[in-house]
Amino acid sequence: MEFSPLQIALTALIVFAGFFVRGMSGFGSSLIAMPLLAFVMPIHTAVPMMALLVVVLFGFLIMRDRRDVIWREVWLLLVPTLIGVTAGIYLFSSLENRLLLKCLGVVTIAYAVYSLVVLAIGVPRVTCSERWAPLAGFGGSFIDTMFGGGGGTVIVIYMQLRGIGKVAFRATATMLWFFEIAARVFGYAVAGYYTASTLLLVAMMLPVTWFATWCGERVHSGLSQAGFTRLLAVLLIASGIALLLK
Repeated sequence: MEFSPLQIALTALIVFAGFFVRGMSGFGSSLIAMPLLAFVMPIHTAVPMMALLVVVLFGFLIMRDRRDVIWREVWLLLVPTLIGVTAGIYLFSSLENRLLLKCLGVVTIAYAVYSLVVLAIGVPRVTCSERWAPLAGFGGSFIDTMFGGGGGTVIVIYMQLRGIGKVAFRATATMLWFFEIAARVFGYAVAGYYTASTLLLVAMMLPVTWFATWCGERVHSGLSQAGFTRLLAVLLIASGIALLLK
């Protein structure tokens, strides 16, 4: 499909908002952008476009932040993540059922509220073992591949419950998501979703992606661990609401 000047301008604004949030928090670009992009273009165009933008950005970020990666967490999550991508690509053409996204939205909001309560009144923090990694990896990547977003919150919740700090969280999540999204891009390409007009739009959005990420990271650099947790909780609540409305 061809994109009008108005569609390109709206896409640029939405992409900026999504990647600004990602620059601040380390996740959330697709959760912010996808519900809005669905009003601008078909979902089968928006999902592959966002995936390609993210994988190009993450390719540079993992080189910059690789020393902060917790590699054991990546390896534990990687295989189930790739299996989830494979299953999601297979079912990508059937996007009618939103029950899974609504359930994820409820869980996401509940966890975010719990995190804010922990900070406010000191409720003992719940943790989880690495035995939950296969479920988190598969579930997150399957939802991401099917719906273009939403699954990242599963990994965010898992890493928060594992007690991973903000620097290691950003680096480790980015490394995992690079592998996941690269597999998704390959699958979308094989399935024929990258038309010439879609690739041209991606090329136009790349400078927007970089600038938005740079702006978001400037905000992030001034956050304390407590401030980061509060920001993450607020974004999770917003993500959960977006999922319920999607």
